[in-house]
Amino acid sequence: MTAQLPQSSMTSCSDLYEQDFYLWIQTTAELLKQKNFTQLDLENLIEEIETMGRSEKKALRSNLEVVLMHLLKYKYQPEKRSGSWQATIREHRKRLREALEESPSLKPYFDEVFGECYGHARLLAADETELAVVTFPQQSPFTPEQILNADFLPES
Repeated sequence: MTAQLPQSSMTSCSDLYEQDFYLWIQTTAELLKQKNFTQLDLENLIEEIETMGRSEKKALRSNLEVVLMHLLKYKYQPEKRSGSWQATIREHRKRLREALEESPSLKPYFDEVFGECYGHARLLAADETELAVVTFPQQSPFTPEQILNADFLPES
């Protein structure tokens, strides 16, 4: 399906961006396919591409924090382990691996934010388990490799 370019010469691509975002995306894609670069709304296109990069990083951080938090809960509350915890760990690990496979350039970012994400996951685990935050080590007891390993689960 081909996007229809704005009918009126009064409707610029930048106006379209404000009025109908989805149509702006379709129109921008069509302009790119046609190599019609002069009509592109470059300012908003650049902004959207930069936003996509930030979104990828944000999703990586979020998934990493979820895995770390659930591994802490799994390790420090063995009596409350559940299939739900394991499914959450499995799903968010899958998301992390997919993100790193699709964008290998995110791996240095993963390594860079690992410690910070652990610190946040530690606080979340304390909140969810109602255990004192000091129950959980200040440094991650898990390595980045263990986080991505589909078979790794910590011993209590």
